[in-house]
Amino acid sequence: MNRHHRPPDAAPLPASPESSLNAARRARELAEVSGGAEVDVLVVGLGATGAGVALDAATRGLSVAAIDAHDLAFGTSRWSSKLIHGGLRYLASGQLGIAYESAVERGALMERTAPHLVRALPFILPLTAQVSGPAETIARAGIKAGDVLRMTARTHQAALPRPRRLTAVETLRLAPALRSYGLRGGLLSWDGQLVDDARLVTAIARTAAAHGARVLTRCRALKLTGEGAEVRDELIGTEFFLRARAVVNAAGVWAGGLADGVRLRPSRGTHLVLRAASLGGLSAGLHLPVPGAPGHFALVLPQEDGRIYVGLTDEDADGPIPDVPQPSEAEIGFLLDLLDSALDVPLRRADVAGAYAGLRPLLYGATGSTADLSRKHAVLTSENGVVTIVGGKLTTYRRMAQDAVDAVLEGRGLTAGPCRTARLPLIGAGPAQDLARLVAPAHLVRRYGAEARDVMALATEDPSLLEPVAPGSATIGAELAWAVRHEGALDEGDLLDRRTRVGLITSDREAALPAARRALTSASLHR
Repeated sequence: MNRHHRPPDAAPLPASPESSLNAARRARELAEVSGGAEVDVLVVGLGATGAGVALDAATRGLSVAAIDAHDLAFGTSRWSSKLIHGGLRYLASGQLGIAYESAVERGALMERTAPHLVRALPFILPLTAQVSGPAETIARAGIKAGDVLRMTARTHQAALPRPRRLTAVETLRLAPALRSYGLRGGLLSWDGQLVDDARLVTAIARTAAAHGARVLTRCRALKLTGEGAEVRDELIGTEFFLRARAVVNAAGVWAGGLADGVRLRPSRGTHLVLRAASLGGLSAGLHLPVPGAPGHFALVLPQEDGRIYVGLTDEDADGPIPDVPQPSEAEIGFLLDLLDSALDVPLRRADVAGAYAGLRPLLYGATGSTADLSRKHAVLTSENGVVTIVGGKLTTYRRMAQDAVDAVLEGRGLTAGPCRTARLPLIGAGPAQDLARLVAPAHLVRRYGAEARDVMALATEDPSLLEPVAPGSATIGAELAWAVRHEGALDEGDLLDRRTRVGLITSDREAALPAARRALTSASLHR
């Protein structure tokens, strides 16, 4: 049983040494497991699913070590559309089970586990000449079905308002950049939007740490067995065997290289990053029909940090799996052409401030487009007893984790309590009325929730930490200092590319590098 275990309850966990991840804690806990300490569960991979497995197992009373070759949210989990989908797309393709599961998990995130990180985002499907009368009828029926799904999942209307039809004037008020010629109006619907996917992973991992899990980045699994893993400390190069009674492979697109019998067919999804001025006044997301692909839409997603994401593509990604996937110029051109088909505003390649691509860990299926492969997850157990969790999507990470831990308990004979994560608030979560009373900037409350005040408190030591880390950036120096002291950031990439998303725009990243270096240096002085 977990010697660090603390009983979960309905209250969010405050900032404390138990929840803080940093270099000193990593060194201490790495010494424990490399020195021979056995854990109940070893989790390989610290994306959303792996961190979720660590949290689920720890809150059931199991001792846990969770490792990643790189960092929290290094892989697919940071390259999403930053949406918590309610399953509408899966309804359209007849995947009712996945649709319901998505709606239930969306409701849990929005209302119980991470309401500070997820908000309701309005979406408009512009009714243009590309959307025929019959297509509009089908779309309206689908959106109404999505609202029924919301009610079935028991998500309150206050969290996700009901859909309706907009006039052309109302549509243009929310999306002034749309081409007005031939615009009949719009269909308004709502879905969940994350302030940042990597921040969700960080919150899950820190909540797991607060319940006793050892969260160890820069630890690469070289080989898995049913009794543990050969591990290399990527910071100093030493190797050791990490002993465990059960092993969960949650390595995402890299999972197939660690477990026999796991066949994946990765697909690449690319997003553009635009500055808000490019589509001035956009206050709702857009669904843009993809020509020649009925039922498929691209998304235009305004962000709270003044950026706009446009995506996403769905292309086969054959060959070796790169650490950081790169968008192709063809995909960037495709998305720009799609924007050009709907907007009055001309956008050129030079208007693209950044672009990113992620790989989906899809289960190998029938031939055809990866866009048509199921997003259903699967739990697979190898002959040596390693449990692998693959497929799925960000929205359903918690249910994926629950299923993986259930498989571990059944297959390895471990004794543990029931799953508690469906109602367990993540670090920073709290009632909306309490968060509204915090004396802290609104953008920090949205990113850190109840910890926003603690982030701001770091500036009492150094007022310069209130300054933006790059011109026009919403990120301030105190966030970088907080990430090093409490969120396990070990280098500049951790700070700028994952704990914050400054690095999505290359010029912003370069401008922020001095602030990142200062945060790392300052933190070393406080150890």
